[in-house]
Amino acid sequence: MKTISEIKEEFAGLDIIKYQEFRNRYQEDSRAGVQKLIEQSHKKEAALEAEKLRTEQMKVYEHKYEDLGYLCGIDEVGRGPLAGPVVAGAVILPKDSQILYLNDSKKLTAAKREELYDVIMKEAVAVGIGMAGPERIDELNILQATYEAMRQAVSKLSVVPQLLLNDAVTIPEVVIPQVPIIKGDAKSVSIAAASIVAKVTRDRMMEDYDKIYPEYGFASNKGYGAQVHIDALKKYGPCPIHRRTFITHFV
Repeated sequence: MKTISEIKEEFAGLDIIKYQEFRNRYQEDSRAGVQKLIEQSHKKEAALEAEKLRTEQMKVYEHKYEDLGYLCGIDEVGRGPLAGPVVAGAVILPKDSQILYLNDSKKLTAAKREELYDVIMKEAVAVGIGMAGPERIDELNILQATYEAMRQAVSKLSVVPQLLLNDAVTIPEVVIPQVPIIKGDAKSVSIAAASIVAKVTRDRMMEDYDKIYPEYGFASNKGYGAQVHIDALKKYGPCPIHRRTFITHFV
C-alpha cells in the first residue's frame, strides 16, 4: 500500500482531468489524509467549472459581435503615474479562445499577469502595443496621449479588426467601428487581455528604468505617487522619465 506522502505526490502531479480516476483508485482508502485529497479534488474541479462559467460570462460582447469578423480589445495602463509612459494594448483573441482567468489586470497578481501574458502572446490572433512617453504626455495632455497610444496599438496589429471593444472610451481619428464598454476590462475577455498585455509591458519598462534611476523606487511603485517616490522627487528632483506637468506639487 502506498504511503500518504506518496499519494500526495501522485495527486500533486495530476492534471485535473485525471481527478476522477484518482478518486476511483483511492475512494476505499479510509485514511484521513487520502480522503482529504479526494475532497481537494472535488473542490478544485468545482473551482475550475466556476472559472469556466465566469470566463464565458465575459464573452457576452464577443458573442454579440462575432459575426462581424475579428474583434479587438483595447485598454491602457499608466494614466495616473508621475513618471513613465502610458501604454496601450490591442488584442485580437481567436473566436474559440479557451484562456481562463482573464480579468482586469489590477485584480490579478503580478505572477498571474506574467503567466497570462505568455499565454495571450502565444494564442492571440494579433497583438499591438502602443505608448506615449513623458514628453508627449506633457505636450498633449494625458488624455490625448492615451488616445495616441491606443491608435498606435491598433496600427501595429498584423490583422485589421472589424470592430474595437474599448475600455470606456471612444478613440478619435479611428475609422474602425468602436464599442466603448464601461469597466470593460472586467466584462470582456478581449479587453481584459489587452489590459494584461499593457500592464505587463509597462511594469517591465518601469523595472528597467529602476536600474537606471534606482533612487525613485520605480520597480515597486511603477512611477505612481508612493511616498518613497515623492520623497525622492523632493530630494533629487525629477529624472528624464518624469512627467513635468504631473509633479508641480512636489518640485
